[in-house]
Formats: sequence, C-alpha cells, structure tokens
Amino acid sequence: MSAFDALVRPALVRIAAPDSGYDPHGDRYWGTGFFIAPGWVLTCAHVVAEGGNAVWRSEPAVGITWEDGKTSRETTGTVVLALPRPDRPDDPPDRWAFPDIALVRVPGAQKAACVRLGECPPVPPASVGLHGWSRETGELGIRHVHGTLIGTDGKALITDWVMPVEGCSGGPVVDHQQGAVVGLNKGRGRDGGAVVPVTALRRLHDLPGGEAMGEALRAHDRYHLARYRSLDDRPDWTRTQGRLTGATGVSPGLRTQLYGHFAELPAPTAPGEIMDLIDQVKAWIRDDELPDALEDDPRTWSEGAGLLRGLRAPRRDGVRDPELDAVLLYAAHVARHVRGRYGERVDTADLTHWIVDESGDADRHLRREIDRLVSPGRPAPLSVREPRARADVLLEIDPPIYDRRYPWRVKLLLDGHTVSPLHFDDRGVERAQLRETLREPLADALRRGDSGRHLAAVEAVLPLELFDEPLDTWRLEPPQGGPEDAWATTLGQRRFVVIRDRRRYDREPAPEWRERWEAAESGPLRAVPLRAEVPGAGPDAHTARVRRETWAEAYDRLREAEGGTVPVYCGRVGSGDGLMAMHAALAAGHPLALWRTGSHDHTDCVEFHERADRLISAAPTAWDVRGPVRSLRTRATDRAAGPEALAAYAWAESIALILDRPDRPPHGGRLEAPPLLGEGEQ
Repeated sequence: MSAFDALVRPALVRIAAPDSGYDPHGDRYWGTGFFIAPGWVLTCAHVVAEGGNAVWRSEPAVGITWEDGKTSRETTGTVVLALPRPDRPDDPPDRWAFPDIALVRVPGAQKAACVRLGECPPVPPASVGLHGWSRETGELGIRHVHGTLIGTDGKALITDWVMPVEGCSGGPVVDHQQGAVVGLNKGRGRDGGAVVPVTALRRLHDLPGGEAMGEALRAHDRYHLARYRSLDDRPDWTRTQGRLTGATGVSPGLRTQLYGHFAELPAPTAPGEIMDLIDQVKAWIRDDELPDALEDDPRTWSEGAGLLRGLRAPRRDGVRDPELDAVLLYAAHVARHVRGRYGERVDTADLTHWIVDESGDADRHLRREIDRLVSPGRPAPLSVREPRARADVLLEIDPPIYDRRYPWRVKLLLDGHTVSPLHFDDRGVERAQLRETLREPLADALRRGDSGRHLAAVEAVLPLELFDEPLDTWRLEPPQGGPEDAWATTLGQRRFVVIRDRRRYDREPAPEWRERWEAAESGPLRAVPLRAEVPGAGPDAHTARVRRETWAEAYDRLREAEGGTVPVYCGRVGSGDGLMAMHAALAAGHPLALWRTGSHDHTDCVEFHERADRLISAAPTAWDVRGPVRSLRTRATDRAAGPEALAAYAWAESIALILDRPDRPPHGGRLEAPPLLGEGEQ
C-alpha cells in the first residue's frame, strides 16, 4: 500500500440506506463515497439514486458511515447537486449518462479526514489506485487495486485490465504520480473500469444551486492549509506530495498556502473571468501574444493557478522557473481584480502580504510588475489590458446536407482573429432541434468568453434560409417551471446578437464589401429600403398591391446606394421576396441590414421604416447599432410597462440585425486550434 493509499482510507465512506448501521452483510449497502472537505462527500449519482424520490427531493435520505480513528460514525446526508438527475426517480436508467456525479452535504462531519483533489487530468499511461468499500467477499470491507489509466473513451478515463470490485462505485481513484485524487470509479467494462475525471466537477457549478460546489472546494482548500499548518505528526497530503521524486515547478507547500488564501476570496463569476487573467499572465511571462492551442474552463481561482503547471517560456531559458513566476503574477492579478470589483468589502491584505513575501527572490522586472498590481492607487501595469469580454462566440450553422440536418459548430473568437473550436456536430440536427441542441454548447462558450460584467457577444454565421430563426429569443437556462421563468432574460436582451452570412463566410471579401464596411465604420449611417416597395403602404394597408421589384432591380439600386446605407425590411428575409432582396443586398456588398423575423404580416411598415431610419442615423458607426437594438429587444417585450409603452415599441418586435465585418475570421490568416479533448461529435 502506497503512502497515498493510506491517506485515502480514512476519507472513504459507506453509502447506504439511512439507519442501516455497519450492516456487515451489505443488505442495504448502496456504494462508496469520500470526503473532499469537512461536511462534503462526493460519490456517483447512480449510487445515491438507490434512495429513490426522497434523495431527489433533497431530503436527508442518504446514510453516511465513516471511520473516525477507531470509532465508526454514522449520520444522514442530503444530495445537494447531482448530474444527471433521473427523469423517473423510482425507475432510474440502466445506464447512467456522464458525468454521474453527486455532491452530498453531511452534517456533523467537521473533523473528517479528506482527500486531496487533483488539479488536472492524469497523463496516460498513469499508475493509479482504485479505492472503495465492497461486499464482494461476503462482508463489507475496504478494497483497493492498482492499475493503469490508458486513455479516454469519450469523456471518461479508462483503466487497463483492472476494475473496481462491486460496491466501489463512487470511490476515489488516486494518481500516484500527482499524489492526488483524479477521478471516481463509475463502472466496469469488459476489459477494465470507467473513471469520471475530477474535472467533470466543473459541470456541477452550472446547475441551479451550483454555488455549493464552490463552497465545498473552498472548504477543501481551507482543510489542507489547516492540516499543513498543524503541528500534528500524522501524515498529510501536502508533505507526502512534497516527497514525490521528480517533482518540479511550484512546491506543494506553496500551492497549499496560496489556495488557502484564494479560499477566502469571493468566487469568480465564470471561467472567462479566470482565463482572462491567465491569458494576461502567459503573455507577460512569455513576452508574446500567441494564444494557447487548447481552451479550458476553470471554475475557481485555485484551478486557474493549476493551469499554469509546466509553463515554459523559451525567451527566459536559464532564468528562474517561469511556472513559479507565473503563479505569483497570477495571484497578484487575482488580488487586483477582486479588489477592483469589491473594493473595501473584501480584504485581500493576507494574500497580498503572502505574494510580496514569496516574490523576494524574483527578478526586478517581476517584482516591479507585482508591486504595481498589489499596491492600491498605482497605475495599471503592462500586464493589465483594458476591461472587455475575453472573447466573443461564433455559432456556425451550415446549409443542410443529410436529410435536412444542419451541421453546426460553436467557437470562441478570442481577439478578433484567433478562433478556438469548442463543440461541433458535423452530421447536424433538424431545424426544429437547433434551439435545444445548441443551448448547452452556447452556454459553455459564453461562460468562457465572459469576463466579469463584460459579456461575450454572439455572432451567428447562418445560411440565408435561417436568417429568420429568432436566435435573440433563445434562453440558455433550461426552464425550471416557476414564475421566475417569465423574468429570465433572453439571449438578445442580455447580449449583442448579430447575424453573418454563411455563403460569403469562407470567401475572400469582395472589394465592394470592404468599401461599404469602411464607410459604415466611419459613418454616418442612414436607412434604405431593402425592397423598393414598402409592404403595408398605400391607401389601404391591408390590400395595397404594387409591382414587385425584381432581383436585378434590387441589386442595381442597392449597388448604387451611397456608402453608409443600411437596408431595412419590414418582414422576413429567409423566404419569398425578402430572401431575394437580401441576396441582392449581400451581393452588393452591404455589411449591415435590419429586418423583422416575425411570421405574421405587419400593417405598421411605414412606421417601422421611419423609426429604423432614426435608429440607424443616431448610431455613429456600424458597431454602435448593436446597443440600441439590444435595448429595443428588451423594451418590445415589456408587457408589464402597460399598453401605451408596449405600443411605442411594437415596431421593434422580432427585430434582427446582420453585422458582417469582412475582416472577421475566417478571412485572412486565422489561427484555429483543435477542439478540447473529448469535446464535440464526429
């Protein structure tokens, strides 16, 4: 038994029906769990599902038993977070979908021993230990086996020819090289076992009540700092990690101290807030602006520091370890960022003093940079950029190719030029399934693009037939069924949402497209009808008929329109006359257009064109149109404001905007990184 195996054993818990006691024969035994922090147990969702409806109603229905020295302790826990939750609690599925995780709150366990969670997935092949309680030999007892993680199967890790015995589901998997728990036993296969990586815990943060996951992880870091500072001579994870051979970079002791300080700070709001600081740190340490090849989505300040493991800086060869410098600089960025957001409401003094003390041996350039970051009132140092969203989100949908199925991709646009793919499905889905299918991929991308209050915009690259798809009305949070759903913001109310043309997306921009964009950037702007005839105009708005403008006539008129003109249409452009005219506008190089996606006929089109002209003329440049459009999307649906206010904004109902800049990727020399490991579909 390794030193880490010995540290795991006291943190293991038996999960069973409440009041089942020791139950040596395991008649009411469900599975294994383990303490990640005092009062918090991690296990598999399918283990606690044995308790039926009471578990999913958040009742104290989970029996927890653990060994406190030579004493057996028993209590009941409550499932706080779980993914997935069964649709039919009394009839759960035979095969539980990934990630199969549950977080259980356990009262009265403040002195429980806890494991150390790993910061990153193991690098296969990795020697691991699989732990848990089992009744396979007749009576319940602790079992563990050693094996090798050989790779991944989708999002799960796979062990080679070794698997947990029955009852070990939900137990911890220890990476002997990292000296930390890197996963949970999920199940058994023909040739090995399936392991859920601890990085899957990030998905629990996104559930309703997900702040409990952050609370548990902060308690985890406080626990290990307290154990490290203790004069108790019992083995602890930090010192045992420090005895690993071949360990490089930041010492376990330094990490434990830093993470303990991070645990006292308010939690970050989204992965993009953390990644924005990491991007700035890497750029300063490496002295370049090249983006990383892979994206990540940390949920805690500590996870962010973990992403700097193994950092290399070719221009700093022979100088102090760049990983240590990067971690100290990152900590200084976090201190400045939190102080800037919360002011005197948050005390960062302890963290700041620790950073200054640990930076004593750094070179003068790093010390000066850290001093500027942690000293109140100092001007922003070189490593701090202007506040903005970390990235925008690209949603690409292709024309259908198989059985009217639309292939799609979700990417990050990091700096206006660098594209990082996240999720995709090349086979595609039917149009009616797009909203539900894209909900979570878009939500994930937006979390990575947001930086604090600076929110990522959405650029939807669509075939013309989807221009009337009401993307701005989509809600990314699944409905909860309560009255608050009526107040949930839509995508277009909270963010800038614009459309781009899929047909000219991959082509070299035509000269007229570039010229019209340059005119739109410098302004002024003014509206021009997308079609010469305005629907609904005339002595009888319901029956007026005028000769329809042909495609050639529309193209010729829009081609000759002055720079800065924006085609406007009081109707849909994904079919019929509107589609033909939009073709003409795009062929003439127009980068902006405004229309209505609503399916019903409009009788207020004259008013629509007049108000759209005032809206567009008031915007100094093309980019400035986005803000007023977002405001109109909010006001046009505000039924609580009364009939008069609602009528005043009725003209803007279902308004859509194409804003298609010719130098946005993929035009020109774009860099496109591979998708995250295990993401997307083939």
